[in-house]
Amino acid sequence: QVHLVESGGGSVQSGGSLTLSCKASFDIHRTYCLAWFRQAPGKEREGVATTITGAGGARIGDSVKGRFTVSRDEAKNTLDLRMYSLNPEDTGMYYCAAVESYSASWCYQHFRASDFPYWGQGTQVTVSS
Repeated sequence: QVHLVESGGGSVQSGGSLTLSCKASFDIHRTYCLAWFRQAPGKEREGVATTITGAGGARIGDSVKGRFTVSRDEAKNTLDLRMYSLNPEDTGMYYCAAVESYSASWCYQHFRASDFPYWGQGTQVTVSS
């Protein structure tokens, strides 16, 4: 069973920074794509960053590349999303998601919300101008 809990959301002014954290619980003998998605009101859920557990590397979404980074703590089983130079277009609900996989390349190629069966409850990020 997979359980994901996001934290760290809040309100920030344009140009500011925020760090979100995803605490994951799952069978440590399996590997998963672990990802961040976001959804703005009236828009589709968008992939922000994805990585595979047990290995380094990540794929960052084109819309946030150069401003967002992810870091994985294997011991704590967390995935942090560090967001810099935030602007109002970054406002939305941010979700942590997981899908079982044994390949980093598969994770990077399957970066759509429909590829992920496990989701956290989300955390709200609001950026004001």
